[in-house]
Amino acid sequence: MEKINLSEITQELLKTVSDFNGGFKHAFSIRENGCGVMRRSTENVTIEDKPDAPGLVIRVRAGAKGEKVSIPACVTHGNVDDIVYNDFYIGEGADVRIIAGCGVHVSTGEPARHNGIHRFFLDKGAHVVYEEKHIGTGKGRGVRSIDPVTEVYLGEDSYLEMDSVQLGGVDTTVRQTSGEVGKNAHLTIRERILTEGEQTAKTDFEIEMNGEGSSVNLISRSVAKDSSYQAYRSKIAGNAQCSGHSECDAIIVGGGRVDASPELVANHGDAALIHEAAIGKIAGEQIIKLRTLGLTEEEAENRIVSGFLK
Repeated sequence: MEKINLSEITQELLKTVSDFNGGFKHAFSIRENGCGVMRRSTENVTIEDKPDAPGLVIRVRAGAKGEKVSIPACVTHGNVDDIVYNDFYIGEGADVRIIAGCGVHVSTGEPARHNGIHRFFLDKGAHVVYEEKHIGTGKGRGVRSIDPVTEVYLGEDSYLEMDSVQLGGVDTTVRQTSGEVGKNAHLTIRERILTEGEQTAKTDFEIEMNGEGSSVNLISRSVAKDSSYQAYRSKIAGNAQCSGHSECDAIIVGGGRVDASPELVANHGDAALIHEAAIGKIAGEQIIKLRTLGLTEEEAENRIVSGFLK
């Protein structure tokens, strides 16, 4: 594993949002303040510059198994508005884990933003696990923004599992995910979001199941604390014999507010679609039970929130 020289702030962000431990043993690309600072391709994974926009083209060779790719992005100071376009082409029958965390650090009054636009193209039988962690840090008053846009295109018999986590400290986020799911393909998305203070978070899912035997499972868990606000919208359209499920669970703490709008559209007689939405405060008996074990009310509340977002 080659040693990578990075600023202390970048290294701390990388440790939080990716699998960074002084370096990477696999294919990777590190982005810092709008610029690529280091990358490495491997025999089965190539990472190249995108020819028509700032960003990368990542290709995983057909049939490759057990591959791993890390593409973290960091913004370490204010007055940065970083936008990057990354395209992933996953070959037939390939199996890969992709880690794409983002951290934004502000120590002044200037704002900072990262906007990652990712597109996934999965060939027949491809299998992808995609992990994404977001965090905002620093004591500056500048607004920290992370606005991810994700597009997915799943070929026949392919599988994509997305796990997206917002760990805190992000003042504003707009998270947009859209996709098309082909024959016998499966898409699972798990989202976990924490907002505090005056922070806002908006989520927008729009998925179309176009192939026979396709399926989608959208799961969102969120906690809105203090005076923060969250809005969740999901739309699942079944255009063939398929199955779709959308679930939104939110906890309100203090004066937090949450809107949830799950939408289902059945354009085929054999489309089986379900949605669930639940919003509420922490149950009083849960607090009481933990307090009998010696926890303060604040400690009990934090324990419940932590468990809910796991």
